Amino acid sequence: MSIRIHKVAGSITAFALLVSTTICLGAPSPDTDLAKFQRYFSERFPAVPFDDFANGSYALDPVLRENWEAIEEFPPYETAIEEGREMWETPFRNGKSYADCFGGEHAIANRYPHWDADRRMVVTLPMALNECRTANGEEPLPYKKGKLMSVLAFVTFESRGQKTAVDVPAEDDDALAAYEKGKAFFYTRRGQLNLSCAHCHVAYPGQLLRSETLSPALGHTTHWPVYRSKWGEMGSLHRRFAGCNEQVRAKAFDAQGEEYRDLEYFLTYMNNGLPLNGPASRK
Repeated sequence: MSIRIHKVAGSITAFALLVSTTICLGAPSPDTDLAKFQRYFSERFPAVPFDDFANGSYALDPVLRENWEAIEEFPPYETAIEEGREMWETPFRNGKSYADCFGGEHAIANRYPHWDADRRMVVTLPMALNECRTANGEEPLPYKKGKLMSVLAFVTFESRGQKTAVDVPAEDDDALAAYEKGKAFFYTRRGQLNLSCAHCHVAYPGQLLRSETLSPALGHTTHWPVYRSKWGEMGSLHRRFAGCNEQVRAKAFDAQGEEYRDLEYFLTYMNNGLPLNGPASRK
């Protein structure tokens, strides 16, 4: 990271604290959090239609959007979708397939993440796909990149247009605790740069950090997995979480560990109502 991030952090510290306090601290319920969170971004960017927040920073900058739309004419994730389709349709060694784990459906992305009341934990789509594999005698696949991203690309492509619809059961104290842990993670400073997720993505979206236009937190979970030019390949949401932690010089957590699953639970809940539009391409 360059020294400039210190200047950015210094200029937004007070504003970030104000915003995070306004949105979350003292909020009596996830529903209240959601209303305040989405209202904040709608008022901050009144020219952006609600559904367009699913496009990240490309919803904010017309030049970035034009360049991105040109890339989307020949999207770099097409081969991943086709590989994922083939993997979905190819039986496991026991003769069963992914479809057998999900009631014969493949457009299932809007079901995740969800609270598993039996196991008392948040379950994400990548986790569910790997659990399907192991239940059928197959080895689990890496969570940050590789062939699991192709299966995810196929499933999310088939799920495009579904509305984000995460439920936090109000009567389940453990589900509420997982949500609160994810919320706390989002607003907690970490690393040598002493920054939280909210510093960049609540207080400063649309502004430049070095050469990058910071994206709004509203919409962060709608479009994964992503082909990033920086990576030169498909990657997962938790890979991006880890990269952000490392950029503020904090130690990253394990992909699909409790910390990132709870963070995904909170962020996806904040995106309720937005359309799923993955997979996607990003810088």
